[in-house]
Amino acid sequence: MATLASHQSIAVATDNRFFRWSAYVMTALIILGFSTQVALGRSSFASPPLVHAHAIVFMGWVGLYLAQSVLATTGSIALHRRLGWLAALWIPAMLVLGCMVTVAIVQRGQVPFFFTPLQFLVFDPLTLFTFAALSTAAIVLRRHTGWHRRLHFSGMAILMGPAIGRLIPLPLLSPLAFEATLLGVLAFPVAGIIADQRRSGSIHPAWTWGLVAILGSTIIIEAITYSPLGTSLYTAITDGTPGAAVAPHGFPAPPGMPITK
Repeated sequence: MATLASHQSIAVATDNRFFRWSAYVMTALIILGFSTQVALGRSSFASPPLVHAHAIVFMGWVGLYLAQSVLATTGSIALHRRLGWLAALWIPAMLVLGCMVTVAIVQRGQVPFFFTPLQFLVFDPLTLFTFAALSTAAIVLRRHTGWHRRLHFSGMAILMGPAIGRLIPLPLLSPLAFEATLLGVLAFPVAGIIADQRRSGSIHPAWTWGLVAILGSTIIIEAITYSPLGTSLYTAITDGTPGAAVAPHGFPAPPGMPITK
């Protein structure tokens, strides 16, 4: 019995270490991705208030995720639970601001040139709703630690897309820039699966649900993007705006290059 308890204690400690250090890595990659673009002059603080609000709320979530991961794995469970309700209220704000920023970018005709405008219009919001679904499921299953932390981890992984996209040469990967970013996102739950396998010889079923959610949302994104529904959505949202002059399936001209169509 003592030996079994010892093995269980080691497994819990190893599990805690994986999730805590994963939160450190995710946070570092997000900061590195966005700060690198500022340092290179590709991003500017001279952005509309909506963009600043979006940045504050999303970085706030990153801070919450990091804090929650540290609290949950170092024994500060009471504070972890109190902050959890703040996180639950944070998610709707992320959905609203994320969708508003996406629509504003598309309507201004300023979609990054390595994505098609319609693809950007579809994948940005649907990625957020997938994150929200995984995070909500994690909150519902908060009493089941294995499910709770892995679903939250999968939700956080899908938010890593923008940071990963800023660290890899997306212009060179077009027209598969979105798919290339997806591979970076999938690396996180795959790392979790490998960690489970090495630690206990089995894989927690929450990873399957996380992967299904991420890959399933990708299939839906691709289906809408290349369907009449996607085209109708783009037309309705861009009507009467500069974005209406940009072809929904065309790649915008890179900065500094003339628009030929």
